[in-house]
Amino acid sequence: MQTILVHSAIGILAFILVVYTIAQLIKDNSIVDIAWGLGFIIAAATSYYESGICFTQNVLVNILVLVWGLRLAVYIYVRHSSNGEDYRYREMREGWGNNVALMGLLKVFLPQAVMMFIIAFPIMVVNSYPHNGFQITDIVGLIIWIIGFYFEAVGDMQMQNYKRNPANKGKVMNVGLWKYTRHPNYFGEATMWWGIFLIAIPSGYWYISLLSPILITLLIIKVTGVDLLEKKYANNPEYQEYIRTTNSFIPGPKKS
Repeated sequence: MQTILVHSAIGILAFILVVYTIAQLIKDNSIVDIAWGLGFIIAAATSYYESGICFTQNVLVNILVLVWGLRLAVYIYVRHSSNGEDYRYREMREGWGNNVALMGLLKVFLPQAVMMFIIAFPIMVVNSYPHNGFQITDIVGLIIWIIGFYFEAVGDMQMQNYKRNPANKGKVMNVGLWKYTRHPNYFGEATMWWGIFLIAIPSGYWYISLLSPILITLLIIKVTGVDLLEKKYANNPEYQEYIRTTNSFIPGPKKS
């Protein structure tokens, strides 16, 4: 287990440093978002290779991480190709003056590497101590993961299609899954990690694995996702009405 943790950490750090170097060359720190899903694939591949074990449980988790990570990376890459550097990263970079390279490393890339490592705990635990066959936690965890994947993938697709229609420019997206939660994609990502945590429970070290869904949920709601994004629309009356009538995170019916 210790060897797997160390080698996975080295793999994640090496990958992030490569992405960081590219970001400095093209002057675009937002490509770190493209790397987010790919970093977990690195952790899964490294820990799977180090364990040398091919059982039902760890194969399942590695496939789930691969499917999620590739889909997310491709989606963000396509979105980035159309829109350029994300405004949040651009504002940070413009505020750093001559310290762009150092501050980008310390405030964007290294913190992301640390978060990846902690959130990947269930993957590394499962690859260290997998079991053959399916247990109830595997089935329930897989169902929860599928629900999360649906919300993230379909939510992203609906938003992408909505923005492609010129008639919707400047309007608030409030149809499809976005009618039930203001952030179906964020809800989906957090839900997937809760599913992977459940799958990891029989492998032991559940208390370590629990850090993963707790951290990603807190990050999405309070740090990098919901709260940060909605500050952009603080002066938008239409969005404020959307906030009043629609759940922030967990899907639910419209509020009267």
